[in-house]
Amino acid sequence: MKVILIEDVKKVGSIGDIIEVKPGYARNFLFPKKLARSATEANQKVIEGIKKKKEQALAREKKAAEDLRKKLSQVSCTIAVEAGDDDKLFGSVTAQDIVSAFEQEDISIDKRKIALDEPIKKLGVYNVTVKLHPEVSGEVKVWVVKK
Repeated sequence: MKVILIEDVKKVGSIGDIIEVKPGYARNFLFPKKLARSATEANQKVIEGIKKKKEQALAREKKAAEDLRKKLSQVSCTIAVEAGDDDKLFGSVTAQDIVSAFEQEDISIDKRKIALDEPIKKLGVYNVTVKLHPEVSGEVKVWVVKK
């Protein structure tokens, strides 16, 4: 059965793709979840309209992410923590701590977008990557200082 995808479906295809699937998969999974429609001329025109709207929304999101990246490149945050000898922290600085520090600067970032390989455990200056959009990522300077 030929269907047109309305949404991106993992391991199947992306929006607007015309694919061949088994009738049961289309009838029991794709159609009820509104992930696809049958492949007709009328549905193809509807899907093109949906695709254009999604592309425009993605372009707006990308522009907003680029603006936020410029703003973040000019700002740094300072996090004061308790530290012992050899500049080792009691605990660690996590993505949530970085988000809290930026909220004090009136910048809101989702903690899932902060890419920390591992929590920060020493005093110093760190460049932390923030993934604002699938195509846009920026770096932010984080100062970890002794309280």
